[in-house]
Amino acid sequence: MTRAGRREEQGKSASGAVQSVDRAVTVLEILARRGEAGVTEIADEMGVHRSTAFRLLGVLENRGLVGQAGDRGKYHLGAGVLRLAGAAAVRLDVSQEAVPVCRDLADGLGETVNAAVLDEDAAVNIMQARGTAAVTAQDWLGRRTALHATSSGKVFLAHMTPGRREEQLARPLRRFTEHTVTDASVLRSELERVPEQGYAATLEELELGLVAVAAPVRAHDGAVIAAISVSGPVFRMTPDQVPVLGARTAAAADELSRRMGYGS
Repeated sequence: MTRAGRREEQGKSASGAVQSVDRAVTVLEILARRGEAGVTEIADEMGVHRSTAFRLLGVLENRGLVGQAGDRGKYHLGAGVLRLAGAAAVRLDVSQEAVPVCRDLADGLGETVNAAVLDEDAAVNIMQARGTAAVTAQDWLGRRTALHATSSGKVFLAHMTPGRREEQLARPLRRFTEHTVTDASVLRSELERVPEQGYAATLEELELGLVAVAAPVRAHDGAVIAAISVSGPVFRMTPDQVPVLGARTAAAADELSRRMGYGS
């Protein structure tokens, strides 16, 4: 096959994938509007063959996004949709409620403050505030960062179920600097202390010269849904200041937790 022919085939494949995604979203929209519907009803509304609608429903059902209503052959939105919607709502609520808390902490400490959430095997910063001393700080907003080498990531690891935490620690731990903890047993011992002391810390473990502390943010049911972190250069955030900064960060995280309904 010529190069032009291969490009044409790739274009057709991409176009077909986009069409399938569009149709799958249409199925979800139909079920959201109707509450429940059968294969024939969905196919008729979409203007596709019944077998096409059946295949789409099968894929969505396998992912938990739709379910069947008993023996009636009707489909409805599944628990997977609620899970996705709930995760999105929590992330949106945290980012909104974190704004005044993070800004106050950044103003008080003069350093960069971030709010992060757990995204599978990474911590993602969803809100950032900069203090007066951090005007040239790196922009961490939206970045996925390694759990074992960041203070927010260590917070998430420390509060995972034991099984899930061990899954993370069983993976190769990438070395970012000479200070990165890559020994799972050493990291495990450090994580055990995090709940008791109320914060986690990293000392030049992700980047040389960068120190950070983070504390957990809890939802109304006590589950850890986010972390607030403070980061800055080692010449300002010296090791002897880490406990003080950790306590300040934990207090801010407690305030955000109250805003999210914890302890109310």
